[in-house]
Amino acid sequence: MSVSNEFLEYVLDQFSSWGDVSVRKMFGGAGLYRQGKMFGLVANDVVYLKVDATNRAKYEAAGSAPFKPWEDKPMTMSFWELPADVFEQPEELIAWAEESLAIQLKGK
Repeated sequence: MSVSNEFLEYVLDQFSSWGDVSVRKMFGGAGLYRQGKMFGLVANDVVYLKVDATNRAKYEAAGSAPFKPWEDKPMTMSFWELPADVFEQPEELIAWAEESLAIQLKGK
């Protein structure tokens, strides 16, 4: 898992209209944070957002898949790949990210 600085700059630029999104590098990737909560992650220059039962169907319908940290293990995480067409549309991107942040803000 890795992430380029150039891609992280691009990600932050895409989120710039939402404001106050920060990046913390970890384990070769990076977490996306807002209001102190990690709502997304970046690995291998791919953006993943937090998913639960409230928004999973939308990701499935878009053909997305969950983040799999290790290729040789079946484990997946509750972060799903953000569809490329959503990532290129700032208003749509923010709407999807707001759902992911809401999941994190409500806690477990």
